[in-house]
Amino acid sequence: MAAGANHDEQFAVKLVCKDCRNPVPNLVEDFTSGDYVCGDCGLVLGDRIVDTRSEWRTFQDSDGPDQSRVGDGANPFLDGDQLDTVIGSGGSKGAGALPGGGGRSLHRAQARTAGPTRGNQTLADAYREIAAFCDACDMPRSIVDAAKHLYLKAEADYFAHKGRRRSVLITACIFSACRQEGVPRTYKEICSLTGVSRKDVRRVFALLRSVADTRATVTSSEDLVMRFASRLGLDLATSMLVRLVAQRAKELAPVSGKNPVTIAGSCIYFVSMLVANDCAADAIAALTGISETTIRSTFRILYDNRAAILTPDLLARNPLAAERNLRI
Repeated sequence: MAAGANHDEQFAVKLVCKDCRNPVPNLVEDFTSGDYVCGDCGLVLGDRIVDTRSEWRTFQDSDGPDQSRVGDGANPFLDGDQLDTVIGSGGSKGAGALPGGGGRSLHRAQARTAGPTRGNQTLADAYREIAAFCDACDMPRSIVDAAKHLYLKAEADYFAHKGRRRSVLITACIFSACRQEGVPRTYKEICSLTGVSRKDVRRVFALLRSVADTRATVTSSEDLVMRFASRLGLDLATSMLVRLVAQRAKELAPVSGKNPVTIAGSCIYFVSMLVANDCAADAIAALTGISETTIRSTFRILYDNRAAILTPDLLARNPLAAERNLRI
């Protein structure tokens, strides 16, 4: 065995740095310059090496046409293998140009005959709208992906009846995705973003729950108060106090059955007065979409039950909190 090992070592080819002579060479393949470089001393040991990796370079200037040699990555929200070849609509000049300007005619001919890709194009357009709406509200990527997944599962049943608008389904998918990811938005917030009526969104949301088998949770007032308080300019200590008051307000019998948005807005009004911040009821109404009358009537219920809400440990959380600040 020893003789065999010596025989292998004699005929083995090992590239080492002639300056370092390290028996365990530290060689670096610099594909940018095409060189073998010693990682210890920087000596170039070989040049013009062949890059065997996948080709991802575009070989283009910033102003020139796209000359990428590879396509985009596969989109999991589109149908098919997505390995189609698309003929560009190049004109008489530039990349993709054909003699006599035949590129445009070939592009139009492919567009008329590409039946399976037409559905993917419709999906891609809807996904771009979903991403644009979510970006406008600074929603995370998880909500965008969840909304796209819901749209893909529900589009066949939704468009089975002619005349239905795509914007309604997009709005319902975003609304459902927000609930599914644990960051719910109100109907007013989503509908004002897309310009769709609340009635239409409610109807399609019921369709999503039956077709897409969503795991949407029920919106609670605690999920809303932190965002509302932040948009009203309340500090973190006051916002945390609002959240605690909302948790206790849900346990009150006269309040437990009310809309979570109503509870959230009334608790913000209650706590802002408690800490002498005096956040105006009309500002809360404009943000939450509920009337000032509803806010004040629910505030009256909280005021009548203040003994159960304003315990000593709650008042100790904020030095500005004082029961004497409350007034009807």
